[in-house]
Amino acid sequence: MKKYILIACIGLLGLASCDDTLDVTPKDKVGIDEYFRNATDMELFSNTFYNSLLDKKPYSYLDDHIVKQTLSSELLCGSSRTVPASGGGWTWTVLRKINTLIEYAPQHCSDTEVVEKYTAVARFFRAHFYFEKVKRFGDVPWIDRQLFSTDDQLYAARDSREFVMTKMLEDLDYAIQYLPSSSTEKSVYRVTKGAALALKSQVCLFEGTFRKYHGLNLDGHDYTYYLRQCVDASEKLMSGQYGKYALYNTGKPAQDYRDLFVFDQAADSKTEVILAVAYNVGLGIFHNASAYCVLDNQGKPAATRKLVSSYLMKDGSRFTDKVGWETMSFADEMKDRDPRLAQSIRSTNYVRVGEKAVEGANLLVSSTGYQPIKYVTQKVYQNNEVDRSNRSYNDMPVYRYAEVLLNFAEAKAELGELSQTDLNNSINLIRKRAGMPDMSVGNSVDPFLVSKDYGYSNCKDGDILEIRRERSIELFMEHRRYYDLMRWKEGKCIDQPIYGIYVNGAGGIDFTGDGKEDVVFYANGAAKPAVGSGVQTYQIGKDIILSQETKGYSCNHHTQDRKPFNEERDYYYPIPINELSLNPNLTQNPGWK
Repeated sequence: MKKYILIACIGLLGLASCDDTLDVTPKDKVGIDEYFRNATDMELFSNTFYNSLLDKKPYSYLDDHIVKQTLSSELLCGSSRTVPASGGGWTWTVLRKINTLIEYAPQHCSDTEVVEKYTAVARFFRAHFYFEKVKRFGDVPWIDRQLFSTDDQLYAARDSREFVMTKMLEDLDYAIQYLPSSSTEKSVYRVTKGAALALKSQVCLFEGTFRKYHGLNLDGHDYTYYLRQCVDASEKLMSGQYGKYALYNTGKPAQDYRDLFVFDQAADSKTEVILAVAYNVGLGIFHNASAYCVLDNQGKPAATRKLVSSYLMKDGSRFTDKVGWETMSFADEMKDRDPRLAQSIRSTNYVRVGEKAVEGANLLVSSTGYQPIKYVTQKVYQNNEVDRSNRSYNDMPVYRYAEVLLNFAEAKAELGELSQTDLNNSINLIRKRAGMPDMSVGNSVDPFLVSKDYGYSNCKDGDILEIRRERSIELFMEHRRYYDLMRWKEGKCIDQPIYGIYVNGAGGIDFTGDGKEDVVFYANGAAKPAVGSGVQTYQIGKDIILSQETKGYSCNHHTQDRKPFNEERDYYYPIPINELSLNPNLTQNPGWK
């Protein structure tokens, strides 16, 4: 059954009566001595971890590769980023529940295997919980037991990053040892050894590269230790001994990548999705990924020119080496590109899943003209054939095998140990699925990837840059990009121009590839032109802003008050004001006032 059951209440945990002559336990609640006695109790209790911690809407996060019409505070920087009074990610409720299970399970359950399994589940989620905290805040207090209202640890100071990371890896190693291997279709909705290895791979790549690029030297382990831990975890998962995982590949490079994200059930990916959040139309459990990409009331999410231009040509050559790439028409820039481009945004000849008609990009829905389609499923009809696109029920992948392969290749490259065999066992498997040529070691630096407006400033290694290109393309809209920039110390990428399609002044654009105009632009002050049915019209300077006023890249975001990324502040989030007031032992992150 795909639906995770939420616990409404588990009464009187940790409480005991001081008067043995009175029966004070309410009959509608479960006493602590009667709980955590078997696998069913612990499964029900741990279900809340899945609901509380797993990312249910990875498609909705913004970064320099996907934006909305109104930018997030992270992209605006400057005065838009302030210290909140409360919240801001500094929440700890679910951690207490995790520690409750770890503490009480061995006290009340006599089945050792059951205790080990669900302790492993809890420790997986504790590592997951702390990974999100470290990414966001850096040093945080490590709490590994239940806290009550009079506990001194409620006022604990922040522990060192090294200490917290060491504890996280201990939790993950325990989870890898005692969680079950993937063995059934339902395993994709439960944490397994494979999920623990995928998380360890992700955690260690983040920590290793963060320390390397930020020059962070702490007592304990250096950055190479974490990169080697990433390689080790990735290789174990790639070996097959902890579960049989492989990329979803039916030999259809023009559709396999898109299909992976529109399956009703993640298990249909066969062996690629390692862990997923379940949705179910029969149970009325929906999300709005399709609506996010196709309706005009979702804030106009759109890919940026920076991302679109980074896709290679189908033959493996660089698009940005082509003469005139900067001013190509939409139809021309979509020709003969990496097939994943047309499976990520509305390219020419786009047909929605389950439909027959070709649909062009819609500027009313997409602020840059590059309209995303990842996660967009077939239309859901209800109430006399009215489309309910806000009721999507395709599962949301949390970890998938392709990311582990990318982690492995990047860690090897950052260690200076990348070989052609490594690429053949990782990046080139991903490229083969997309019908792309293999990557080879010894790449020259692509000028586009280190350019002022589109590239990175802290890396001049051609192989690493190509792996970053592959990562940004393969993991588009999977909530990885923002923290990739943070660990690479590439905050300057946030400052780069947010551009969309190129418009060569007044005239029409063909979005579908049929040679007919789908959108017509007209000069500021000119009369609105007469157009055919279904053709959109936009006045330059009013309905659409162009980088050179009368022509150029769409840049509707240039009127928003964007400030430079603060290198001394913005790699971490601030701790809320109320938390600093309540706990005088906490210190604020640098630069936040």
